[in-house]
Amino acid sequence: MKRVLVIVMLGLLVFSGLVLAQEKTKVVFWHAMSGTREALIQRMVDNFNLTHPGIEVVAEYKGSYRDTLNAAQAAAVAGNAPNVLHSFEVGTQQLLDMGIFALAQDVIDQYGVVIPWQDYLEPALNYYKIGGVQASFPWNSSNSILYYNKTLLDKAGVTMPREPTFEDIVAISRAVINAGVAEGGITWPMHSWFFEQWMAELGANLLNNDNGRSGYATEINLLDPAAVTIMNWWKQLYDEGLWINPGRESWSQARQNFTTQRVAMMISSTSDVNLTQNAAFDGGWEVGTAFMPVPLGFDRHGVVIGGGSLWLTKGHSDAEMKAAAEFVVYMSQVAQDITWHQSTGYFALRKTSLQALDLEGWYKLHPNYKTASDQLAESQISTATQGALSGVFPDIRTYIEDAAEEVYGGASVTDALTKAKGLIDQALVDYKELMGG
Repeated sequence: MKRVLVIVMLGLLVFSGLVLAQEKTKVVFWHAMSGTREALIQRMVDNFNLTHPGIEVVAEYKGSYRDTLNAAQAAAVAGNAPNVLHSFEVGTQQLLDMGIFALAQDVIDQYGVVIPWQDYLEPALNYYKIGGVQASFPWNSSNSILYYNKTLLDKAGVTMPREPTFEDIVAISRAVINAGVAEGGITWPMHSWFFEQWMAELGANLLNNDNGRSGYATEINLLDPAAVTIMNWWKQLYDEGLWINPGRESWSQARQNFTTQRVAMMISSTSDVNLTQNAAFDGGWEVGTAFMPVPLGFDRHGVVIGGGSLWLTKGHSDAEMKAAAEFVVYMSQVAQDITWHQSTGYFALRKTSLQALDLEGWYKLHPNYKTASDQLAESQISTATQGALSGVFPDIRTYIEDAAEEVYGGASVTDALTKAKGLIDQALVDYKELMGG
C-alpha cells in the first residue's frame, strides 16, 4: 500500500512539474530587423529565455519599419497587439496617439523593474522623451556618418577631413572621377532621413512648434535657408554626375555602389559599419569613416537619433507587463548593448558600455565604430537635434523624396520645395484636426 502511495505521489509531482513548465509568461515581440540582424535578435531572445525560465519571448519579424507600424495599427484594431513593438523614431507621435502603449517610465515605476537611466547617453533618450517623460525604451540607435574608400582616395591623391564640408565632398568626388578610380564620387539612399539629419546639423527645426514638441506641428520649414542650401547641394552633385542615385530608400543598392567601389564615398547609417568593413576586407581595400559634411561657413549643431525603440502595449495582465518590461530592459543591458554594437555598428547606448569597450581597446582596433558616438557627443541639445515629432512623418518623407526626384528631373529647387511644403502643411493640419488639437 505504501509503495502504491509513493508511486501515486511521484506521479502527482511529475504532473505538477509538467503543469508548472507550461505556465511560462509569454511575451510577443514584433521587430523590423531582417537578415543577419534578425538572426542576432533571435540569439539575444534565446539567451533571455535561457536566463529567465519563467518567461518565453517569441520574436517575429514584421517587415520594414513602415510595415511593422502598419501591422501594429491593424493588430490594435483587432485587439491582438503584441506585448512589445519595435518601431522607428519617426513613428513616435503616431504611436503615442494610438493610445495603446504604456509609457516606459510609468511601466518601470509600476512594476519596479530596475533601469539606470543615468547610464544612458542623453541624446539617445532625448528623442523619446515627451514632456519630460520617457515614452519608450531606446534600443537600436544610430546616426548618419560618411564612409570613404581610403584606397581610392589615396590613388586620387586626396584625403578626407574628420569633419568635411560640402565643398570637400565636391572636390574629392571630382578628384576620384578625374583620376579614373571610380565612376562616381558619392552615394546615399535617396531618403528623407538624410535631409532631416542635415537640417539638424544646420540648427534648423524641420517643423514649427519647436519641431512638434510644444504642440502639433502645422508647418514644415522647407523654405528655410538651410533646406534650400541642402537641396541645392543635392542638385549640384546630381547635375555634375558626382552622386550616384541608388534609388528611393534603396539602402542595399547604395551599399553595393560603395562596396563594389563604383563610388568612393557613401553616407549611410552607422549601423552599416560592420557590413561595410567586412566587404572592404573581402575586397582588399580600406574603409574609413568621418562626420556628416556641412556647408563651408556653417556651424555644426549635431545629428538626430535614428533607428528605433521598444514600446510596451497596454491591456495585458500584470504578469505579462512585468515580463515585457524585464525583456526590454534586458535588451539594452551592458552585455547586450556591447554585443549589438559590435555586431552591427549601431552605437552603444550606455556610458558603461563605452567605458568597457574603450578599456578593452575596441575603438583603437576598430575606430570606425566610434565615429557615430563622437559625432553624437559633440551634438548640441536643442529641438533641432532632438528631432521632429509628427503623426504623418511617413507622408512627410514621401513628399520630400518626391521633391528631390522632381529636382533631379529638372524642376527648380524652390518650386519643388514649395510644392512639397504645401502638401505637407495640409497633411499636418489635417492630422492636428483629426486629433482634436
